[in-house]
Amino acid sequence: MKKSKNLSIVGVIPARGGSKEVPKKNIKKLNGKPLICYTIETAINSDILDKIVVTTDDKEIAEIASAYKEILVCIRPDELSTDDSSTESALIHACEYLARVDNINADYVLTLEPTSPFRSIQTIKNAVNFLLDDSFDSVVSVTEVKSVLAKVKKNHFSHIFPNQPRRRQEREGIYQESSTIYGTAYQVLIDKKLVIGNAPAALLINKDEAFDINDYFDFKIADIMMQLKGK
Repeated sequence: MKKSKNLSIVGVIPARGGSKEVPKKNIKKLNGKPLICYTIETAINSDILDKIVVTTDDKEIAEIASAYKEILVCIRPDELSTDDSSTESALIHACEYLARVDNINADYVLTLEPTSPFRSIQTIKNAVNFLLDDSFDSVVSVTEVKSVLAKVKKNHFSHIFPNQPRRRQEREGIYQESSTIYGTAYQVLIDKKLVIGNAPAALLINKDEAFDINDYFDFKIADIMMQLKGK
């Protein structure tokens, strides 16, 4: 891709070894392939990123990622690998490591969670296009929902959006944040310690791409989805 202003766009795949729901979730086999490999291969095949970094605290994850010549593996320290450690801290550490070892200074960072195996190449490209638009300092993937949303407090039910039509076809769509992809200007990441800045773009994706794997049931559904897609 011809990038304006010679900006560096870096993809970071945060992949801790620990998981409460599914041990070694990020490398558990999905349709015969370690889960993280779907994200790695889509990022590589997008052919739009200046560098792709896998940040991990796990030796097995590091070995799998290192098998791809396009991937730089960054071993994160223990203090950035706890259940309470933020993703943003791992992103910043990975970018600092990249600057030291490859002399690449990130201008924009795409966060690519390994639990989203259905993310498309086009979605990565669309996120980059938003980042290169001066109107935005970040991008977040979203899906449209037409559910009737409500709050329940002490067993009392109240609509969040009053007067919604009962017929689904007549409801106005609302949007739900997805963890499929985030894009952030690196300076925003440094200043705010958040992946979403003050002027985020909404990148609409379909429900398949938004599917996020967290437990064993999700793996079973994803495996069926893979078979239906012929992957």
